[in-house]
Amino acid sequence: MNEAGIGGMADVPGEKRGKSLTEKAYAVLRNRIITGAMPPGMEVSEPELAEQLEVSKTPVREALARLCVEGFMEAFPRRGYRVTPVTVKDMNDLFAVRGMLEGTAAALAAKNLTDDELDALDRLADVTYVIGEEVSTKTFVDSNQEFHSAIARGSRNPRLYALVMSHLEECARLFYMGARVRDINPETNDDHHRIVAMLRARDPEGARAAILTHNENTRAGILGALVASGQGCLTL
Repeated sequence: MNEAGIGGMADVPGEKRGKSLTEKAYAVLRNRIITGAMPPGMEVSEPELAEQLEVSKTPVREALARLCVEGFMEAFPRRGYRVTPVTVKDMNDLFAVRGMLEGTAAALAAKNLTDDELDALDRLADVTYVIGEEVSTKTFVDSNQEFHSAIARGSRNPRLYALVMSHLEECARLFYMGARVRDINPETNDDHHRIVAMLRARDPEGARAAILTHNENTRAGILGALVASGQGCLTL
């Protein structure tokens, strides 16, 4: 086993090196789950992942434990691990909470965003992707997340921002799944521009309503597309 692992870290001192390897393993595995490289329901083992990442089993075990706490993985004694399946209830619950948080953030942002920040939101709203093209899909998903995080930052409420970000990160996996099975360019761009228009109008309740509508459109669209595609990754 190559103890340098994940890009080579042989020159890093013991304890610090161990933590660095764990952090890198965690980041790689979490990214694979969110982007769908490790799809919902996929089963993996510590030895398998350690070999892939070229590290010992210890940092992999620690990374998997963290992912289990975050709800991305499930551990099964003597069997290994499984990427947590996506359930309809989990999706509905997640979007319900996200809607409440983002609605409040948008209402506050309507009073606080600067003109430069609004111009940046308009640019983010124009980003598109090509279905099946991984690079443009990643750019699109990243831009979508930055759009929503910028509005949350505009609330000027750090606690609210942190809560919104935690839910956006959970939704990223769903967004990738949806973007791969349907063209969400027109819906997303139109909804985003409507949100920006309400923010520019300094209309708190209009901004809240626009982002709630967008949130529901996203939830319903992803759910409908995944059911219609028969991907087998969505459960009750």
